[in-house]
Formats: sequence, structure tokens, C-alpha cells
Amino acid sequence: MKAYVFPGQGAQFVGMGKDLYENFSAAKDLFEKANKILGFKITEIMFDGTDEDLRQTKVTQPAIFLHSVILSRMLKGSFRPDMVAGHSLGEFSALVANKCLSFEDGLKLVSKRAMAMQKACELEPSTMAAIIGMEDDKLEHVLKDITEVVVPANYNSPGQLVISGSVMGIKIACEKLKAAGAKRALPLKVGGAFHSPLMEPARVELSKAIESTKFNRGICPIYQNVTAQPVNDPEIIKSNLNTQLTSPVRWTGIMKNMIADGTKTIIEVGPGKVLQGLFKKIDRNLEVSSAVVEG
Repeated sequence: MKAYVFPGQGAQFVGMGKDLYENFSAAKDLFEKANKILGFKITEIMFDGTDEDLRQTKVTQPAIFLHSVILSRMLKGSFRPDMVAGHSLGEFSALVANKCLSFEDGLKLVSKRAMAMQKACELEPSTMAAIIGMEDDKLEHVLKDITEVVVPANYNSPGQLVISGSVMGIKIACEKLKAAGAKRALPLKVGGAFHSPLMEPARVELSKAIESTKFNRGICPIYQNVTAQPVNDPEIIKSNLNTQLTSPVRWTGIMKNMIADGTKTIIEVGPGKVLQGLFKKIDRNLEVSSAVVEG
């Protein structure tokens, strides 16, 4: 069985998607359609901008989405997923590749998501940190005693978890987690506390857009971030998406469930190879690769 997985924020690089634009007329058409929908030439920033330009939230999220979704379209008949999943932002890419969402609706939701998250970040100083070398339940126990806002945000793989919260909450948590035995506690260069209660204003704003968007039954199940469970019911998919911004990404659970359900082949669709590496930490016998367009 084949699982196709879609990366999230942080995987971007200057030049992403340029080969697709230059070599495939269908890809070029989709990129140009995206320029019109977004109201600015995202292609210029993606192909020839600076790292700093590409790191703007309003650019980063649509850019990764476009690279992933257009790449999946160019795979044509070879894109035959038995299951899909996407890490955080990547969930929207997966839903379009999976035919749950149209290209246009997916891009509009991602753009709305990026803008809403940016606004929420500006309301209160907040950040995230990567915690290496500590069991999930032990980390959760340490966080419970901290009165500042700080929560698990990304369960990326066993022994690799990201926490999210107020600036003071993250500072206190890093000190306490190192004292409790974490190998490393590394503050991340991000502008906000993604997947935490501090994203509630963004969740409310995005939720309205999700509710007014048409979702279809997908061509295969999607393993969603909020529950790590396979879903194909459009209403359940919408409900889970509605809480994604304030809930942790249960990627460890998604990987374990996909493997338990029979996948032996993981294909990462989009920039980078981060998700392939995480799957290999779970099971070294898996066949992992990046999606490549022939021709």
C-alpha cells in the first residue's frame, strides 16, 4: 500500500516549483491561476525571491501548498494513493491532492489561514521550542505544572516533540524540561505559538471560511492531524480542520496508524525530505522517496 504525505511550513526554499513551471504547461497554468487568486505574483517570490521574502507567512504557506499540489497533479496516473496525510499546513495540500477540496478552494483556505495566523501572532508575543530526547508522557507531566501558556504542539516522532506557548512559558518549560532529563531544548525562530490556545483568534476566523467551503468525499482516507485517524467523511474532515490550529499535530500517531494499516511505501510530495526521515525513525524497513515527475 502507498501513502502520500505532504510537508508543512519550514520546508520552503527559493526556486521551489520553478522546474514544474518551466517544463509543464499545465503546471504553468495552475501557478498563473494562483497569482490571480492571491492578488500578487507568488511565482516571482518562489522562483527568484530571497529567503526573507519567502519566510513571510502570507507567502510561505501558499508557496508550499502550491509546490505540493501542483507536483501531485503532474504525477497524473502514477498518483495512486491508498492513504494520504499532511503535516500541519500540509493537511490542506493532502486534501486537494485527495480531491476532497478543489485547487481554488484549497488555495483560498491556505491564504486565509496564513493571514489569520499572522494576525494572531501579532496579538501576543509567543513562540515554540523543539524538545529532543524525552518521552511524550514525561514531557506532558512537566508542562502540567507550568502556569504560563505552554502545550505540546507537534508530536513529530518518538523523542522529538515541539512545544508552543507564550514567550515566558517556553522559557520556563525549556529550563524545567532540561532539568527533568531532556537531551536538548531548542527555541525555534518562529513568530508565534502555532497549534496552541493562543491561535484561537485565527481558529475562529478560519473556521468561518471552512464552514462555507464545499468538501467532497476523497479518493482515499486522509489521516488527520487532530486525531491521527483515517477519515473520508467530509463533515468529519471539516470538524477536525476546525480545531487543527489550536490542537497538536499527532504525526507520530499518524505514522504508526498508517504503518499498522498496511503501508510499506511512503512518498513525500513537496519540498524537502523531513517527513521521510520521521517515518524512517519509526520503521527502517519502509520504502521512502520524494515524488518525481517523469518527462
